[in-house]
Amino acid sequence: MQLLWLRSDLRVHDNTALNAAMAKGPTVALFLLSPAQWQRHDDAGCKVDFWLRNLVELEKALGKLNVPLLIRQADTWDKAPQVLLKLCEELKIEAVHANEEYGVNESSRDQAVRQALEKADIGWHSHLDQLLFPPGSVLTKSGQYFQVYSQFRKVCYARLHTSIPQPQRLHKAQPPLQISSDAVPDQVKGFDTPSQALRELWPAGEAEARRRLDQFSDEQIHYYLSERDFPAKPGTSQLSAYLAAGVISPRQCLHAALNSNQGEFESGNEGSVTWINELLWREFYKHTLVGYPRVSRHRAFRLETDALRWRNAPRDLEAWQQGRTGIPIIDAAMRQLLETGWMHNRLRMVVAMFLTKNLLIDWREGERFFMRHLIDGDLAANNGGWQWSSSTGTDSAPYFRIFNPLSQSEKFDPEGRFIKQWLPELAGLNKKEVHNPSAAGGLFGVQGYPQPIVDLSASRTRALDAFKNLPHRQVSQEH
Repeated sequence: MQLLWLRSDLRVHDNTALNAAMAKGPTVALFLLSPAQWQRHDDAGCKVDFWLRNLVELEKALGKLNVPLLIRQADTWDKAPQVLLKLCEELKIEAVHANEEYGVNESSRDQAVRQALEKADIGWHSHLDQLLFPPGSVLTKSGQYFQVYSQFRKVCYARLHTSIPQPQRLHKAQPPLQISSDAVPDQVKGFDTPSQALRELWPAGEAEARRRLDQFSDEQIHYYLSERDFPAKPGTSQLSAYLAAGVISPRQCLHAALNSNQGEFESGNEGSVTWINELLWREFYKHTLVGYPRVSRHRAFRLETDALRWRNAPRDLEAWQQGRTGIPIIDAAMRQLLETGWMHNRLRMVVAMFLTKNLLIDWREGERFFMRHLIDGDLAANNGGWQWSSSTGTDSAPYFRIFNPLSQSEKFDPEGRFIKQWLPELAGLNKKEVHNPSAAGGLFGVQGYPQPIVDLSASRTRALDAFKNLPHRQVSQEH
């Protein structure tokens, strides 16, 4: 008997560990509920709810393969070895199969489980699944992990020219086992249940993920380059939550993009090429977790930025969190996050730069707040994005590149449609006034909308001074 340990791979199609387990013999699947661990990781209530809803769909899909789904509890991951051992002994499991995960806690957990299983003479097989290339296989000429995305992408392109990772075919159903699936709980203690409106924005299951991918790659991908930065347009794939939970694989995404562009990934349709590059950004940040584990430990990638003197400004932080900064594009984006569990990618950069540069508040505050609210919260992508915006990370924006939220707003929401959707109190303003109501409304601004909490020009100068005074130090290989 084989045990498939499911984690961030909640699908049956193109699931490497599932196929490997079923090829070896009769297979049972397991999912561990780890609420205390998830709280330590700042996982959002809407994300945990999304996992549960996807497990309900996954149990049905596994049922068609005659693979029972068992649910067990390991409140924190240090309990995982004993929980797995106990189950393996009960079911006389010969080997456990799992798809690799890459944060430091995930790696430590898997190492402890492997050692416990091997002591009990039970096999452990970990599989490459959530990435196109194994970490450690895309390195500089000197054998180091890349620190610059464009150089990383170049090596990935060279690999793709040689061999494109292929999705695997679904394994045929196994003979039925005398083991029943467990009921998936409706909720997990300690995590808020999201609104029905939010749930309806993110239906669970592989069929929905595939529908979104097909719809995007059939047509919208061709306009991706020109429309992805405009939050009022449906310019993005809306697949990030499904990728983060593993409801769809990066191989499936890559092949959909290639099929939209006659098999090309470097030339042809610019929208398809740009979207493939976004898949490679996702890859780059996961490789960074492995090559530079300090970023999993709340450390800056650029070590010299540890010396930055961030402001302790709880009222400013709270205004940012609640969408009450008096800068409409910032407030609209934050309200989108709070209500939908998601934020448009261009706006993630804009609000992150505003927090870390204009308010000079530690990027870790923003990283944590995002994780606590994002349905697509992913350690690698979230950390990578925050460190990029705050100029503390790999390949990050140079410190003197500071987005002006007003010009970003005018450029990417020119009609003010996105702002008015999330800030109805500004609906009466024209498309020029809506970006900066404090200028439009005279001395008191617009009734019911706050005055800006910060002067953009003075705060930009403050941020430049803070970064200029840092000691310059090469990024070391320190972990």
